[in-house]
Amino acid sequence: MIRQCRAAAAWMAVWLVLMAALAGCGAGQGGTAGESLPKEKQENAKPNAEQTDKATADGKDAKEQAGKTRKVKDHFGEVEIPVKPQRVAALYLEDYVTALGVKPVVQWYHPNWGKQDYLKLDAPTFDYSGNIEALLSYSPDLIIVDGGADAAKYEMFSKVSPTYRLPDSILQNTPEILKTVADLLGVPEKAEPLLEAYKKKLADAKGKLEKAVGKETVAVLRLNVGEKTINLLGIENMFVGLILYKDLGLTPPKLVKEMKSPIDYISMEKLPELGADHIFILPSNGTWGSDENKEAVKLLDNPIWKSIPAVKNGKVYQVERTYWQTGAYQGNLLKIDDVLQSLVK
Repeated sequence: MIRQCRAAAAWMAVWLVLMAALAGCGAGQGGTAGESLPKEKQENAKPNAEQTDKATADGKDAKEQAGKTRKVKDHFGEVEIPVKPQRVAALYLEDYVTALGVKPVVQWYHPNWGKQDYLKLDAPTFDYSGNIEALLSYSPDLIIVDGGADAAKYEMFSKVSPTYRLPDSILQNTPEILKTVADLLGVPEKAEPLLEAYKKKLADAKGKLEKAVGKETVAVLRLNVGEKTINLLGIENMFVGLILYKDLGLTPPKLVKEMKSPIDYISMEKLPELGADHIFILPSNGTWGSDENKEAVKLLDNPIWKSIPAVKNGKVYQVERTYWQTGAYQGNLLKIDDVLQSLVK
């Protein structure tokens, strides 16, 4: 019996030594815990470590860039801006910054025109017609403005924060504005895939429209709900003319071709001379169902309006004003959708 117990104890000691040796082989030779895993699991473990290192590096880079500035040239001259702005106010340019993945600290608003509802921004409004100093409470580290800012307004904005005013040379060029804004935000690489998608959508839409409408004429009208008047939008109109007539290749009617300005008033009496096969029409503010627009919408009950061939043929398309009153990236994509839905059957 004693002999059997001694034998069992000896075997137990040998077993413990063997287990210790195996454990040593797994963790020895300068190895890591990951190297003791099977090869497949080792490979799966590596990306996680790389991702952690990258996240750490990105965080470190962001901190290092936070206080740095650089000089850029805008419409009025040279301005010093943050390399990586964190709190951006892009007034009437929110479309571009949100497309690039940045949420602005405020959104543009005007009592006569509302705001860009199509963006569905969860950001406080800034009344562009009001006191510019109201921006101070939002602490922007960069303000970006379009052609609506003259020298006097630009100077006032610049007292709040570094301000970049888009050059006149790109105000009618959506791709160039997108690239410029991406550069200002410190994310130039994000612009290219967006622009590729934009070009493809334009090309596809243009091909479909050529087959569907050919040389049938298209006009765009705006119902000014406050004044109860109507505007005719021209070929050089940066909101609709450039994309409809130049990018999509739609044919403007004679009155539009003869326009000397981007937008003109057109009387009810002159509307029959428009001769457009298709008409897109938008309200200047609110929606087609807004209570405050009911009186203005009654203009479309006028017998003269109802006598227009496009109206009689059911080829008048009521569209949403907020993205039809911008020539920005996302707004243009939505306009393309509207045009295809209306004209391509």
